[in-house]
Amino acid sequence: MTSKTIGSLVAALTGIVLLFVFFGSWYTVDETERGVLLRNGALVGVVEPGLSFKTPFIESVRLISVQSQVTAYEDLQAYSKDQQSAQLKVSVSWHIAPSDVAKVYTQFKDLEGIRDRMISRQVPTQVENVFGKFNAVAAVQNRVQLVNDISTAIKATITGPVIIDSVQVENIDFSDAYEKAIEARMAAEVQVKTREQQLATEQVQAQIRVTQAQAEADSQVAQAKADALATELRGKAEAEAIKARAQALASNQNLVELTKAERWNGVLPTTVLPNGALPFIDIKNQ
Repeated sequence: MTSKTIGSLVAALTGIVLLFVFFGSWYTVDETERGVLLRNGALVGVVEPGLSFKTPFIESVRLISVQSQVTAYEDLQAYSKDQQSAQLKVSVSWHIAPSDVAKVYTQFKDLEGIRDRMISRQVPTQVENVFGKFNAVAAVQNRVQLVNDISTAIKATITGPVIIDSVQVENIDFSDAYEKAIEARMAAEVQVKTREQQLATEQVQAQIRVTQAQAEADSQVAQAKADALATELRGKAEAEAIKARAQALASNQNLVELTKAERWNGVLPTTVLPNGALPFIDIKNQ
């Protein structure tokens, strides 16, 4: 192989390397990221989304996500105010503001650094502190308040180039003995509620029977009053009739004789009192 041939190969390889270097110096930053531009290891700026160029061999780019991140913490140990042991599963949603990307890199280098050195150091402590202010039953019944208090505590203690979006308590697991005691108490409360409902139903039914009996009694009283009033009215009517008849008989003697005649059945009396006079009988009319 001649020197001329060797030179041609070297030139070709050099050209290829230069092409790779040239095209490799172009890079793209996604909308969900920001680029940290380093020149000989020193931060010189933050690159916005889009196509950019870096100086070969001198500049480099580190990409940092500004998307929302979710970090879950399994089995966080905590004790309630009444000394009940529990394990909690807590998830924290957080993100980096685009304007804080440079600060994140200079202080923590990447997202793992800010998660480990800031978030993960505070979450277990704040969960334990807040949970200790609630009784076991209150922690379950007032779960929304518990979550709000934990979220407030975490946001207040984590200060720096990170934004806590939300905190969720996904599970609260008490000891088996305590959960069995809770189940037994709940079963007893259900029985009490059931008996209270039965008593309420019985009271309603008894009230219905009392109402029906009262209505029946009122009906009978009303009927008795009506019967008595009718009897009274009939008596008054009969008395008035007798009185009117008596007045008529007293004022008309012929009417008296007529009444006697109307009541005589045509049979002569069989007994005559001494010195008594026989009733006059007109034979001609017989």
